[in-house]
Amino acid sequence: MFSTIILSAALAAAVPDGGAVTYRVDTGAKRQTVEHFGASDAWSMKYMGLWPEDEQRKVADWLFSTADDASGKPCGIGLSVWRFNLGAGSEEQGDAAQIQPSTRTECFLKADGTYDWSKQAGQVRFLELAKERGVPYLLAFLNSPPVYFTENGLATNTGRGGTLNLRPDCYDDFARFMAEAVDGLEREHGLHIDYVSPLNEPDGHWNWLGPKQEGTPATSREVARVARELDKEITRLGLSTKILVNESSDLRCLLGTHMTDWQRARELSSLFSPDSTDTYVGACKNVMPVIAGHSYWTNTPLDFMRSVRRALLGAADSLGVSFWQTEICIMANDEEIGGGGGFDFGMKTALYVARVIHSDLVDACARSWSWWRAVGGDYKDGLIRAYSTDGMKTGYAVDSKLMWTLGNYSRFVRPGAVRYEMQALAADGSVVPDGCNDMRGVMCSAYLNKDGRWVVVALNYSEALKPFALTVGDGKARTWRMYRTSDVSGESLKPVGDTDGSARLAPRSVTTFVER
Repeated sequence: MFSTIILSAALAAAVPDGGAVTYRVDTGAKRQTVEHFGASDAWSMKYMGLWPEDEQRKVADWLFSTADDASGKPCGIGLSVWRFNLGAGSEEQGDAAQIQPSTRTECFLKADGTYDWSKQAGQVRFLELAKERGVPYLLAFLNSPPVYFTENGLATNTGRGGTLNLRPDCYDDFARFMAEAVDGLEREHGLHIDYVSPLNEPDGHWNWLGPKQEGTPATSREVARVARELDKEITRLGLSTKILVNESSDLRCLLGTHMTDWQRARELSSLFSPDSTDTYVGACKNVMPVIAGHSYWTNTPLDFMRSVRRALLGAADSLGVSFWQTEICIMANDEEIGGGGGFDFGMKTALYVARVIHSDLVDACARSWSWWRAVGGDYKDGLIRAYSTDGMKTGYAVDSKLMWTLGNYSRFVRPGAVRYEMQALAADGSVVPDGCNDMRGVMCSAYLNKDGRWVVVALNYSEALKPFALTVGDGKARTWRMYRTSDVSGESLKPVGDTDGSARLAPRSVTTFVER
């Protein structure tokens, strides 16, 4: 499927090294609307939301704030969607859950069918902190149905096979729980949930075995049945919350058969082609015409990364469906940066992830992009590193270049921004083919915010200083404020001056140009 559109590394490196290149926004080439950038509360916020107030607010400001300090430096990265892990009840089971303590979750629903809205207190606290700082969208996602409804009485699969861990007579109960949880969060806590994602990575082969965290596999038929039941319950309660499917574990599962069987294959067409009558969910009132997937395992080699995303874009466009990238962190195959082990505070991981963001936005036309965990431990899965000596009852947090690099996008490309194509022009005025996508050099993308101001994000993956001349196709003179993230001390979304478009991109850096 991908062989016809693979991009050559030589083509992507066609920009003359050190030569005079102008990067022009093509105002006649409008692409996707970008809806939000985000991260999730799993699993740290169940602890951190109970930490001392000053530490909570520090972390919340880093993640959610759109304010600037006295010097004009952003106080935070301004995430615009916050993903809340709606729990299944493994916490209440204790060690009998067969899930490691740090990844267990509480459940609002109790065994007697009543609700306890004091549960998930730390996570609810961060929902409130996000709302206080103006985060416009909240998303609830589930890794498992509540334990009261599962076939094995657990929130983990324990090797029971590749089908949904939900009793056949409990589909309506599961749907009712999700709808009532969403309704209850607004009624009891004043928190409006914009989206609910009922099944996380149903195609992930890890879900078949039981990985010591909440999770369940599901076939496409089971995914469709859950979505249809949830659609009925949302309609019954008169909620405005929309349903997101399918949160695939691998973009290749959306397009074909990958490490699974036909029951979990070609998920994009299975769920959104009207010809797939058993699994079609496009007619559901509350299901968005959006396919969600995770960018794990498809980020290397570089030509493969781009070809998979372009194939996804073509397939989604043919069905009138948009793509949201809803989860990623560093995995074992990300060998260029040493795999996932060990937290990285510097630009090595940050630039690698920025390149993935660029490809997801430019090649797959993603309308939403989210990192996995906002806060993590000694692994490359958090934007922020948490430290604790008492089992996370208290502790402190340290920021990273990865967090601030995501901010080069999330802080300035605001909900409703429209991406436009860019062109690289050589000194003689000729267009350099694919010249804005040098995956080991300069990559840049342009966005027009709803307030009418342009934003251009430029990555310099190389070790060299790169000349950069920025223009917009309408020919108007503009002044740009530059914000840079690099390994230089203090350069974490730091304002580094104004320009008429002429600049030099620092080595191994991300620079955002914001129209003044």
